[in-house]
Amino acid sequence: MEWLLYFDLFGVFVFALSGGFDGAKYHLDLLGILVLALATSLGGGIMRDAILGVHPPAAFTNETYFFTALAAGLIAFFFANRVERHMDYVRFADAIGLGVFAAIGAATAVRHELGWVGVVLMSTLTATGGGVIRDLLVREIPMILRSDFYASAAIIGGLMYMVLHSEGVPEAYCMGLAALAATSSRFVAMRYNVNLPQARR
Repeated sequence: MEWLLYFDLFGVFVFALSGGFDGAKYHLDLLGILVLALATSLGGGIMRDAILGVHPPAAFTNETYFFTALAAGLIAFFFANRVERHMDYVRFADAIGLGVFAAIGAATAVRHELGWVGVVLMSTLTATGGGVIRDLLVREIPMILRSDFYASAAIIGGLMYMVLHSEGVPEAYCMGLAALAATSSRFVAMRYNVNLPQARR
């Protein structure tokens, strides 16, 4: 479905933008920024497709994904000098990408007839896998392993999708509302500094 492709490409663009700006924050060169943009935006989907047996992954069969991520990475490179003043916008874009990819991951898993656990896992992997690769490339502890309410928002999106799907709600509405649930959860967490509890030391 054409609308699903555009939905996916939107997620690719905003995640690549976020990854590219992260590269600028670490003072990487043009290639480094593009690598982070590509890894952040395509990594989760590639891992999801590999697990689900989709070979080759969609990112390799449709070059639009690659060029969309590349364009976002170039935008991040040329506007790198404005990163510090616009980090709120970067986090805003990242939250939207999180919601979009959580919904895409859930929908893809449902199409492969996975159950509740599988759908939520694929939703979370799609939304966070690229970010894990990005963090490892710059030698950071992955965000999903810290107290930050990030993977939890993706889980909420996956659960929302399954609740709606089990009630017979059409796929388009399931995806839209799942994306909204994940993104809204992330927004609330950022606004009110909501974090998961850490172990006492």
